[in-house]
Amino acid sequence: MEDQALTIVILAAGLGTRMKSKKAKVLHRAGGITLVENVVQSALKIATPENVFVVTGHQADEVEAILKPYGVTFFRQLEQKGTGHAMLMGESMLSERKGRLIVLYGDTPLLSDGTLQALLERDKATRSAATVITTILEDPTGYGRIVMDDSHHIIAIVEQKAATLDQYKIKEINSGIYSFDSALLWKYIHTIKPNNPAKEYYLTDMIEILRHAGHHAVTLRVEDPSELLGINSRVELAVADKILRDRKSKELMLDGVTIEYPETVQIDRQVKVGPDTIVGPLTQLRGNTVIGEDCYIGAGCIIEDSTIEDGVEVHPYSIINKSVVESGSHIGPFARLRQDNHIEQGVHIGNFVELKNTRMGAGAKARHLSYLGDATIGEKSNIGAGTITCNYDGKKKAPTRIGRETFVGSNSTLVAPLTLGDESYVGAGSVVTEEVPADALALGRARQVNKEGYAKKLREQD
Repeated sequence: MEDQALTIVILAAGLGTRMKSKKAKVLHRAGGITLVENVVQSALKIATPENVFVVTGHQADEVEAILKPYGVTFFRQLEQKGTGHAMLMGESMLSERKGRLIVLYGDTPLLSDGTLQALLERDKATRSAATVITTILEDPTGYGRIVMDDSHHIIAIVEQKAATLDQYKIKEINSGIYSFDSALLWKYIHTIKPNNPAKEYYLTDMIEILRHAGHHAVTLRVEDPSELLGINSRVELAVADKILRDRKSKELMLDGVTIEYPETVQIDRQVKVGPDTIVGPLTQLRGNTVIGEDCYIGAGCIIEDSTIEDGVEVHPYSIINKSVVESGSHIGPFARLRQDNHIEQGVHIGNFVELKNTRMGAGAKARHLSYLGDATIGEKSNIGAGTITCNYDGKKKAPTRIGRETFVGSNSTLVAPLTLGDESYVGAGSVVTEEVPADALALGRARQVNKEGYAKKLREQD
């Protein structure tokens, strides 16, 4: 059987009142990204962006803004009248599409792309009018039960309150995730009736409608029930977040990354880490961070939206945000790269050094207790302990430019805008306000005066 055309619709219009949040449920985060992004990313493993549609409603502008970079298409459900009604809002876009149509939910972030691929294979094998993803629960309380015939076709999906005693004992439950023959879905979807206390239109009814029309529906049973967890509370959100991060850690370890005490480490879903890198305990790798091979990331580090090249050592309790660290550099311990920094090859950034919007040339060093903001520092320059760039005058920021192989003595204050020439020196304890030429020595401090016997006199007075 040739591959069928595929359309995926993700329902993400609901309020999520049980989250008790001002924010739409699908905008809460698990694994470092929003719930709905998790679902979109899985969908895009089996479908191209032009074949993925997202139904938005509550806080639609915010949801669509988050998903716009993925290239998916949106349509809106402005009234909350059930899953069937949500699909009907996109009828003009979807009804002419051939092949299969899969319905997913924006609050089920744990559904794997492997399960979606298995769903496609099941469709190919059975040519069914519909396939329902199911699972076995030891305690199926609250879920619709799957009633099957001897041919393993679904007879009905029975809600618990309507179940007979025998049906009540069934442990196979409906996830609400469906794959339909698209032509049959649109042929019969208008026959769904709001015959329920909420007066809503439910896609679940399509299974019985298709059966009465002479078509059959089958199941795809998922062995891991956690894949089908829908998020309705902060407690379930925390559970999903842990599962996603455990999956990510396992994936990286299988790819050759050492993670020490992985139960303490938090790694976002989209982070990439190269083989033979060691990640210490209590570390957080966030956002679009990319870490190369043979790196060492010490305990308690937080790295977000940054690129760490091969062979970099980030020592414990360092924070790196929106920065690039080139190969062979050493950062920390207790260093902070705030944002927009570029650290070239072989640089040493030591303990309690803070950088912001600064470029450190290859081989440069700032080993202790410094603040370097809006600065460009030449290769092989040395920044002494306690040095600060005074880059803000209360109204605007100004740059500091330090040449190559320049030596800045300890406890220097560099008042921007300022340029220090190549191979120049700044004496320790200097306040430098004017340009320093290449090869010059700058001294910006008062001459030392010794008052003989003065300390003894003070002690005698005490």
